[in-house]
Amino acid sequence: MSRDHTWPARLTATTAPASVIWIRLYVGAVFFFEGILKFLYPERLGAGRFDKAGIPAPEFFGPLDGVLEIVCGALILAGLFTRPAAVPMIVNMLGALLITKLPILWGEAALFTGKSGWWDFVHESRIDLAQLCGSAFLLIVGAGAWSFDARLAQGATTTTPHPPGRKTPR
Repeated sequence: MSRDHTWPARLTATTAPASVIWIRLYVGAVFFFEGILKFLYPERLGAGRFDKAGIPAPEFFGPLDGVLEIVCGALILAGLFTRPAAVPMIVNMLGALLITKLPILWGEAALFTGKSGWWDFVHESRIDLAQLCGSAFLLIVGAGAWSFDARLAQGATTTTPHPPGRKTPR
């Protein structure tokens, strides 16, 4: 099996252009800083918000979400294991949309009292939708040319083992 078919090479492979860095910087920064904010303001943005939204075990899931956002946000910012880091963030955004934003459509969103209908839903879910689309984009195309993933993938494909029985060069 050639080295470019190993699991690390598949996780880091990217043929996306360097301009993907703009999506990575936006998506990664939003997740990273929102994760930190969940710890700085736990009642408004962390466990307290999770409790108000009706999420079970908010004292567990609030901080867990914060940690995931910080770690995955940092990985996405660095362009390191970007595809695996995008997966939990896609799940995160789907959960946020389904649990906190979708109920706006019928006027039963615990976090958005007095808001109902399509236009309120679209307005309140704009960042979640942008983060979902950005994360899905990164999952599909990878981190781009200016990333640690590209460097790792380049190293994995240029390093080939020596044939058996042959001495390694000094």
